[in-house]
Amino acid sequence: DYDIRRIDFAFITDYEFHLRRARKMGNNATVKHMKMFRKITNICLNNGWIITDPFGNYKGRYREVDRTVLMEDEIEVLASKEFVSDRLDQVRDTFLFCCFTGLAYSDVQKLTTSQIGKGIDGLPWIFTQRTKTDTTSNIPLLPQAKKIMEKYADHPVCINKGVVLPVPSNQKMNEYLKEIATLCGIDKPMTSHIARHTFATTIALQNGVPIETVSKILGHKSIRTTQVYAKILDTKVSKDMKVLRCKIKQLANTA
Repeated sequence: DYDIRRIDFAFITDYEFHLRRARKMGNNATVKHMKMFRKITNICLNNGWIITDPFGNYKGRYREVDRTVLMEDEIEVLASKEFVSDRLDQVRDTFLFCCFTGLAYSDVQKLTTSQIGKGIDGLPWIFTQRTKTDTTSNIPLLPQAKKIMEKYADHPVCINKGVVLPVPSNQKMNEYLKEIATLCGIDKPMTSHIARHTFATTIALQNGVPIETVSKILGHKSIRTTQVYAKILDTKVSKDMKVLRCKIKQLANTA
C-alpha cells in the first residue's frame, strides 16, 4: 500500500523506468500501463483526494509498429505443406482458419458449432461476440475456412465439446507455429495473432474489401483501430498503379 498523496512526478518517472527496465516492457506496452495508471490518479483528482496532477508534465507517445503479415505465396506454402504430426496439422489449420476469418485466438478457441448459421445472403456465417471488446462480430465464411471447419466436423474434441476446431493452449499454439514456420521456410515470427493481421491486410484490404467492412468483421468499435492493420502492401500499390496506367493509356488513345 502507498499513500496516494505521496505520488508525485518523480514517482511517475520512477515507475516508468521500472516498467521499461525491470519489467523489460517495450515502449507501447509501457505507455499503455502509464495510461491506465493515469486513469487512477484522475479519479483521485476528481474526488479531491490529491490536489496536484502527478502526470501534469508527463508525456508518453505510442510508436508506430510495422505489423507482421503473411503474403499470399506464404499462405499457399503453409496450406499445401504436409506434416507427419497431427498436432502441427491442427495448429496450421487453426492458424489458416483465423487468416480467412479474422478471428483472434481467444475467439476461435471458444467458437462453437452453434455460432455457425445462415447469414443475410443465405450462406454460412459466424455469429460471435469478441472476447476482448465484447462487441458483435458477424463473419461470412470464405470457402477456405468452411473447408477447414468441415475437415474437423468428426474430430473427437469437436464432437465432445461442441467446438469448431481442436485448438490447443495459446502457449502451445505459438510454440508449434515457430516449428511450422521453420518447416515451411517462412522467415517471420509467426504467432496466433499474425493470422488476424494477415486477414485484415493480405486477405481483405489487398483484395479491395473496404476498410469499413474489415472493421465490422474484426469487431472493432472504432475504424481508427482497424487502420493499425491497414498496411498498404507494395503489391496492392503495384496493382492500383497498373489500373491507372491502363486508364491513362486509354485516354491518350482517344485524345
